[in-house]
Amino acid sequence: MDIPRLLDGRMKLRHLVLVDALTEEGSVLGAAAALRLTQPALTRGLHELESILGVPLYDRGARGVTPTIYGVAFTEQARAVIAQLRQAARHIAEIADADRGTVVIGSHLTGATLLLPKAITALKTDHPHLTIEVREGSPETLLVDLVAGRLDVVVGRVTAPSNDAVVRHLLYEEPVQIVVGAHHPAREQADITLTDLLDYPWILPSTQTRLRRDLEDYFVRHRLGLPVNRVETTSFLTMRQLLIDSDVVAVLPSPIDQGDPSMAVLPVHLEGIGHTVGLTLAAERPLNPATTAMVQHLRQSAQRLNQAQ
Repeated sequence: MDIPRLLDGRMKLRHLVLVDALTEEGSVLGAAAALRLTQPALTRGLHELESILGVPLYDRGARGVTPTIYGVAFTEQARAVIAQLRQAARHIAEIADADRGTVVIGSHLTGATLLLPKAITALKTDHPHLTIEVREGSPETLLVDLVAGRLDVVVGRVTAPSNDAVVRHLLYEEPVQIVVGAHHPAREQADITLTDLLDYPWILPSTQTRLRRDLEDYFVRHRLGLPVNRVETTSFLTMRQLLIDSDVVAVLPSPIDQGDPSMAVLPVHLEGIGHTVGLTLAAERPLNPATTAMVQHLRQSAQRLNQAQ
């Protein structure tokens, strides 16, 4: 096929935004609501873009729309353009007032409870007028938002190498531990083992997390079944309240309970289970001044954590 002419004035920025929303939402209704458009207007815009490109971008079905191979490829490029434009707008604003920028951080449980607060505290001491926005989510969702330019950096467990889309930087190694509430009866039991804890209710990470898979492998290796009475969550606030209110047992990153008198670590070791905490950046996207400062403080805070271990 002939190469589409995308710079002849027919394709607009709104077409790129439309594709980003359609792929994100998976339906015309959801994308229209997200963009505050009517469904006919969004459908008309999609037809215009498909006519310009000469290929179908989505398969329509009863449950919504699914990107074709062309749609997947074009969405990736559209998000890269949108990300660069967002970055350009912010960079212009920060040049005008270099100490009043914004950094948007994506985070999941690992790395969020100790490293990130310490780095933010240090950053705000040096740059009190910088705006810091922290968004929580699953690793998969955060990576999509990072590539699309909705996040500047993601902090959390690193489970894959860098690729064409993202660059990952390792910061420190973090073991996991078994945590209970300060009142838990297991704290009074001598020589307690993992088997002794299986009759208690448990909090386990969600099934889509790497830590959950590691725990499942650990239980299999030790010929144990997963606790039947369990809650599955990655919300630290939910975990903490459950630990305070009940006799649950949780598996948490090692620094998570430091300085919290409501929680206690049991002397039951999960050999071989741990993770590398790091930060992830979008490949080939220049960092704005605020993100550069945030990355610097994340590295410094991680170094101090390493020294404290």
